[in-house]
Amino acid sequence: MATRKGGAGKRRAAGGRGSKAAPRKKAAARRKTAARKVVAKKKAGKRKAPARKAAAKTKTAKRKAPVRKAPARKAPALRRPAGRIAPAKRGGAYAAAHARSLADPEGFWGEAARDIHWIKRWDRVLDSSRPPFYRWFAGGVLNTCYNALDRHIEAGHGDRLALIYDSPLTGTVRHYSYARLRDEVARFAGALVREGVRKGDRVLIYMPMVPDAVVAMLACARIGAVHSVVFGGFAANELATRINDARPKVVVTASCGIEPGRVVPYKPLLDAAVAMAAAKPARCIVLQRPMARAELIPGRDVDWATAVAAATPQPCVPVAATDPLYILYTSGTTGQPKGVVRDNGGHAVALKWTMKSVYDVAPGEVFWAASDIGWVVGHSYIVYAPLLHGCTTVLYEGKPVGTPDAGAFWRVIAQHNVAVLFTAPTAFRAIKRDDPDGRLIRDHDLSGFRTLFLAGERLDPATLDWAERQLRVPVIDHWWQTESGWPMAANCLGIERLPVKPGSPTKPVPGWDVRVVDAGGREVRRGEIGAIVCRLPLPPGTLPTLWNADERYKQSYLTEYPGFYKTGDAGYVDDDGYLYVMTRTDDVINVAGHRLSTGAMEEVLAAHPDVAECAVVGVADALKGQVPFGFLVLKAGVGRAEAEIVREVVQMVRDRIGPVAAFKQATVVKRLPKTRSGKILRGTMQKIADGEPYQTPPTIDDPAILPEIAAALGAVGYARPRP
Repeated sequence: MATRKGGAGKRRAAGGRGSKAAPRKKAAARRKTAARKVVAKKKAGKRKAPARKAAAKTKTAKRKAPVRKAPARKAPALRRPAGRIAPAKRGGAYAAAHARSLADPEGFWGEAARDIHWIKRWDRVLDSSRPPFYRWFAGGVLNTCYNALDRHIEAGHGDRLALIYDSPLTGTVRHYSYARLRDEVARFAGALVREGVRKGDRVLIYMPMVPDAVVAMLACARIGAVHSVVFGGFAANELATRINDARPKVVVTASCGIEPGRVVPYKPLLDAAVAMAAAKPARCIVLQRPMARAELIPGRDVDWATAVAAATPQPCVPVAATDPLYILYTSGTTGQPKGVVRDNGGHAVALKWTMKSVYDVAPGEVFWAASDIGWVVGHSYIVYAPLLHGCTTVLYEGKPVGTPDAGAFWRVIAQHNVAVLFTAPTAFRAIKRDDPDGRLIRDHDLSGFRTLFLAGERLDPATLDWAERQLRVPVIDHWWQTESGWPMAANCLGIERLPVKPGSPTKPVPGWDVRVVDAGGREVRRGEIGAIVCRLPLPPGTLPTLWNADERYKQSYLTEYPGFYKTGDAGYVDDDGYLYVMTRTDDVINVAGHRLSTGAMEEVLAAHPDVAECAVVGVADALKGQVPFGFLVLKAGVGRAEAEIVREVVQMVRDRIGPVAAFKQATVVKRLPKTRSGKILRGTMQKIADGEPYQTPPTIDDPAILPEIAAALGAVGYARPRP
C-alpha cells in the first residue's frame, strides 16, 4: 500500500505545516521589508512606508498555515452594541475585501462578474427599485450551461476532465471530459425540447447520484428551463406537493436508487405521487438501471435511451440574468415546502467567485463535494461552481462508512487526486466512530490532498481536532444555508488565511453584513448569544424570493427583523469579530428563565474521549420549563460501563458550563436520527422525549432509528404519551 511519507514531504517543500523552509521564507521576507525601509527613507527623509510594510506582511500571511487560537467568549462589562461583525485589523486583504463589498457592492460584484461570459452586459449591477425584492445584474443576458461547459471547450479545454462518477455501490468509475459532458447535455436538451419543454417551463428531476442527473440539470439550464431536483427516494406525498407547486411539464426519473444492502425502486413512488398530484406532468422520462427495471406507462412514460436516440442536440438559449435557474424546496413549518428560487446571473457570478476566493481552487484541479444533488451543496458545489470554474468535480454514489468501510473517502481522494474535499461534520464523526485512530487513512497516499472544508451543521471542536491531527491539512469550518446558496461565513483561503478558532466558521464572507441581535432587533454585546441576521440587500446568488410566494418570502425571512434577513440560527461574536453559530433558534432552550445553547453542551459532550457523536435536546420539566437531555454514540471498541460514561459527561457539563445548565441526564444510543444530508433531527427527538405526536420526517435517512430512540428514552422515564 502507498504511504503518507510523500505527502508530508510535499507539504514541507511547500512551506506548510511542519515546514523547515518556513523560517527561511520569513527571514527573507524580513530582509526584503528592511531593504524597502532603507530605500523609502532615502527618498522621503524621515517618512515611513506603512503601506509597503503591510503589503509584505499580507504576502507572507497567505503562505502561512492556519494558527489555532482559543475562542474568546467572555463579554466585556461595558461596551457599545457590537453584534455587527467588525472587519479585521486594517491592512489585511480580507478586511479590505469585506469592507469594500459592503461600502461599494456594485463595484465589488461588477468586477467579479467579468469572469462570466455575458451575451449582453447588464444595465445595473443592483436593481433596488422594488425592495425587498432586489435583483442583481438587471438587463444582463447569459446562459449558465454555456459558462459551465461550452466556454471551456472553446478555450481549448475540451479534453479536460469535467466529472468523475465514482460508485462503490455498483463498482463503477466513469470519466467525462468537458466535451463529452457537453455533448450528452446538448442531446438530452434535445430530448426535453422534443417533449415540449421550452424556456421558463419547469422540469422536476427525481434521480439518484448518477451522471444522468447532472446531465438533466445542465440540459434544463441549456434551454432556459427551470429545474427542480427532489432527493431520490422521497416519499410519494412529499413528491406530490412539489409537483403541485412547481407544475412541471416533464418529470425525469430513474428506475431505482441504491442504498447499502438494498435497492430502492423509484418508479412506484413517482407513480403514486403523480396519482395524488392535481398538476399532472405531460411526460416522464425514465432512466432504466439494470438493478431494477421499471414498468413504463404507455402514453406518459418514455425510456431515457429512446428519447436521447431520437433527439437533436440543442444550442444554448439566452436568458435574462434575473430569470430563474432552479427551484429547490426546503421544509416549511406549515407542511407546505418552500421553493427557494435561484436566478441565473447572480448565481453564476457568486459561485464562480467563491471557488477561488473561499476554496482557493484553480481550474483543472479536482474538487469533491461529498453531498447529494438533492441538497443545495450538491447544486452549488457538485454541479455548478466547479464547472463554472473549470474544475473536475466528483459525483460519489456511496457513504462515508459502509461502502465498504471508514476508509472510503481516503480511497476516493487518493484514486482521483482530490485537492479539496467539502463534506458535512456528521460524515467525519461517523468515520471517527468506526476508525477512531485513523488507521485506514494510512492505507492511502493523500499527498495531493490540500484542504478539508466542513459545513451543513455545527462543527464541534473535538471533530475539528481529530480531523486536523489525522489529516495534517487545514480543516476549515464554514456556514451557509439553502437560502444563501454559498458560504455566508468562512475562512476565505483565496483572499487571506485567518487564524482558525475551534467552534467558529471564522468571519463573514465578503458581501455578507452579519449582525447578532436580541428579540427586539437590538444588537447585542460581544459574547452574548442572540439571533443571527443579515442586512439587506443580500449579495448575488441568494434567494430573490420563493416560487410563486412573494408574501410568504417576506413573512418567513424579512418581517421579524425589518431591514434584515432572518437566518433562523443563534450564536454570538467574540472580541476578535469571529462568529460562532451555536444552534438553530428553535434549539435554544429555556431552563428556569435562562436561555441556553444546546450546541454549547454538545461541544462539551463531544470532548469526552469515548464519545463519537452526540446530541442535546430540551425536554419538558414541570419545575424548570425545560431541561437538557443528552444522547451519546460511543466510539467503536469502547467497553466501559455506559452509566460511568454518562456520569462523566454530566460532570463535564457542570464543570465547564456550570450548574445553571441543569444537565443531569443522558443515555447511550447506537446511532442518531439524521436527514440524508447529515443533520440531526433534534426536533423529532424532542417530541419523542416529551411524548408528543410526531411525523417521520420525509428527509430521514433511516426511519428505523426513531423506535430505537423511543426505547432508549423509555428506559430512563421519557417518551411516555401525554395524558
